[in-house]
Amino acid sequence: MMNPTRKHALKDMTFAEFRERLPEQPVILLPFGSHEEQGPHAPMGDFMLTEAVAARVAQASDAIVAPTMAFGYADFFKTIAGGIQFRPATFSAVVEDMVTSFLDHGIERILILNGHTSNAPLLDQTLRRIRAERGVSIAFINLWQSIPDTLWKDLHGAKVAAARGHGGDPLTSIYMHLFPDLMRMDLAKPSVRARAFGLATGGVNNVQFEGMPVHVPLNCHEVNADGMLGGDTALASAEKGQKMVEHLVGFCARFVEHLRHCDMRSVDAFSPQQAKAAS
Repeated sequence: MMNPTRKHALKDMTFAEFRERLPEQPVILLPFGSHEEQGPHAPMGDFMLTEAVAARVAQASDAIVAPTMAFGYADFFKTIAGGIQFRPATFSAVVEDMVTSFLDHGIERILILNGHTSNAPLLDQTLRRIRAERGVSIAFINLWQSIPDTLWKDLHGAKVAAARGHGGDPLTSIYMHLFPDLMRMDLAKPSVRARAFGLATGGVNNVQFEGMPVHVPLNCHEVNADGMLGGDTALASAEKGQKMVEHLVGFCARFVEHLRHCDMRSVDAFSPQQAKAAS
């Protein structure tokens, strides 16, 4: 039975307590989020959601969660005041420094929980470089993309497409579940995308021409003045957010258990017996 008094947050541990855990070869969770507009109704500090989910994953899986990196890469949100964005080089350097802080001590089972989609390309580039230089593979999970279509359909039925998007779900429902007192649903605005260069916008990365996407870099306010890039907030609810969080915690915790049986220096070091036990 798991010890309820056992610490799972690195910030709460003394270095001696952490050192005592090292013989277990613990899985270290590195949460990454962002601080940016989420529409006029939700707090900008969406890293709080990643932090809350990561804490629950650590508790459920007996992993150790490091402090959350609150800032990410999102140039297209710079035009709305209050956000804090890293330059690409800064973000990559922070990722490398955080990861190598553990690798330098022989701690190689590391899982990044990424709560900001735009971090993903830079995470991939940086982690590939680390693997080439250090020989260790580091996994990362894009949290909000890890909600399966079956759950989306269960929660929203035929209205999935209308519910999903920046400013809508999944974050609005998860905020309503985890931080209801911070929400301002009275300020919610509809998600109506403007046109750019005479064409419909498909988000901050493209316009639609003859039904096909053409890449054009846009800023969020050029797509929607309120930062609502998709998603009907009227379809969100705390109950839906709770189900999303329960899924994410279970999914990530199961992957942590799988990771415990891996040698992150060898893609072939997972035995069939271990695979069967972990499935």
